[in-house]
Amino acid sequence: MQQKNLKKSYKFALRTALYVTLFTTFLVSVFLYHYHIINWHFVFYPLVCFPFCFFIIQYRVERFIYRRVKKIYDDLTLLESTSLRQQPITTDMGTLTKEIDKYAKNKKFEIETLKIREEYRKEFIGNVSHELKTPLFTVQSYLLTLLDGGIEDEKIRKKYLARASKGVERLTYIIKDLDMITKLEVGVLSLEKENFDIVKLVQNVFDLFEMKAAKKQITLTFDIDYLDPILVYADKERIQQVLTNLIVNSIKYGREKGTTEVSIENLIKNKAIIRVTDNGDGIAKANLQRLFERFYRVDKSGSRKEGGSGLGLSIVKHIIEAHEEKIYIESELGVGSEFSFTLEKTK
Repeated sequence: MQQKNLKKSYKFALRTALYVTLFTTFLVSVFLYHYHIINWHFVFYPLVCFPFCFFIIQYRVERFIYRRVKKIYDDLTLLESTSLRQQPITTDMGTLTKEIDKYAKNKKFEIETLKIREEYRKEFIGNVSHELKTPLFTVQSYLLTLLDGGIEDEKIRKKYLARASKGVERLTYIIKDLDMITKLEVGVLSLEKENFDIVKLVQNVFDLFEMKAAKKQITLTFDIDYLDPILVYADKERIQQVLTNLIVNSIKYGREKGTTEVSIENLIKNKAIIRVTDNGDGIAKANLQRLFERFYRVDKSGSRKEGGSGLGLSIVKHIIEAHEEKIYIESELGVGSEFSFTLEKTK
């Protein structure tokens, strides 16, 4: 069966048979000439020698080379490659070399990808353990203090129980956010799309965090007065979560007496782009590519003081991508940041 799939390559056999025929014809002609026995029958010698040599060499090539090439395919597990498995085994050295070279490049790319993923996995596990460990140890320390006798003091009891409760609350945030990201990635969390006014939704988020912004004297505002509603087709609850995360982040990392501005523009005929811009400290270019990774924090020291699960931007990215839309980030140190994402407009 495999012999039928063998790709015939006659170049080697033809050339070799020709060389053998020419060489032997020369030797035999010299020999016959030397002994003065050459005659016209000698003309048939190359006509018989060439096809005979060709068939013998071709047969040996197929028998000798094919089995060894087959062993390369099998023993070196080249047949694991889908591209190679779909092609017949060939004895053509040029074709085989190209296939092996292509296979080697693919494997090199796969190995490099696996190394990157392994580094990401190690960093991710380290981040998860750190994020869970911090509130867990906090809760544990407060509870142990209470068990060691602190519970007898009413002031200490209330104070430590309140702090332990905050630690448990942060753990809950992390677990819920991780669960949501996992569901978004595997497609379990379905979107419930509807038509709604994005202007009104942004205003609702502004109202929710007006007091939080006021503590840092940050103004939440639109770029212009939107007198008419702008209808989009999306999951309203999820988009509210996106806006919440982006606006809360702009408040957390924005400068005092700063501004968080939201603008809504027509991108193309059936798309709108929503921009959330602040005039905070900005983000370095080196950090932009990793900004949407789980638990990745630009400010390793101070960011945890602001609370949160460290998964906000990762959730934002997953929600937008679940809508088959795009999210963008532009930032400059000392100037501010702008997060923007697209949504489908109501037809």
